[in-house]
Amino acid sequence: MNEEINDTPQLLLTHHLKSLRLPTFLREYDKVAKLCAAEGVDHTRYLLRLTELELIDRERRMVERRIRAAKFPTTKSLDSFDFKAIPSLNKMMVMELAPSRTCKHALPGSGCDFINRQENIIAVGNSGTGKSHIAIGLGLAACQKGLSVGFITASALVHELLEAKDEKRLLRLQKQLAKYSMLIIDELGYVPLSPTGVELLFEVFSQRYERGSTVVTSNLPFDEWTSIFGSERLTGALLDRLTHHVHILEMNGDSYRLKQSTQPQKT
Repeated sequence: MNEEINDTPQLLLTHHLKSLRLPTFLREYDKVAKLCAAEGVDHTRYLLRLTELELIDRERRMVERRIRAAKFPTTKSLDSFDFKAIPSLNKMMVMELAPSRTCKHALPGSGCDFINRQENIIAVGNSGTGKSHIAIGLGLAACQKGLSVGFITASALVHELLEAKDEKRLLRLQKQLAKYSMLIIDELGYVPLSPTGVELLFEVFSQRYERGSTVVTSNLPFDEWTSIFGSERLTGALLDRLTHHVHILEMNGDSYRLKQSTQPQKT
């Protein structure tokens, strides 16, 4: 009987912490209490340690959720990119564009402002030069900063738009795409698009114009984008919107994917 009475406060505390959704608090409170008792830490600092642990863990979980929601094909950071392999790429520009946790102390024009100003990024260069890696790295940094990011290839996006149009849910999808702080559209120009698909893709760009940042990667220089969109008028209108507030990343060079695959394997 006495054991049941003694256990009641702990059971109630467990229940309340679960109800309040404080899993780290629940997991750590006993261990931290013993540590604080050994160190002679008062109750205020004890609670401070627990709340700090909860906040750190909560932020970590939120970042993980944003990364999952972005649907990156893989998680590649900018730190793992080999800038020496692509001399044409301005490393300083890329690193300044990447959102950082210290953005409130950063200089105007840095990555702290680029998404807030709804500016775009276009990475252009031949295949295998790491355009997708850079786009994913920027998107990953934005997720860690607390921003909503979406990643999709141009062909997959057009497929989803056409499917949504047929199923009469196009407006809902368009609203979802317009809400992202950063939308990454990868591999524009790799796969031919139907005339209807081109029009729907154009609408996505138009709806995001000066409302959100769009990152585009393409293997085609701008003067060949007419081959994607089929119409000089449509291509001109699209480029006018995309390049109005834009950072262009030139990524021409040898394919380092091919270079890595042809290097002799170490035994």
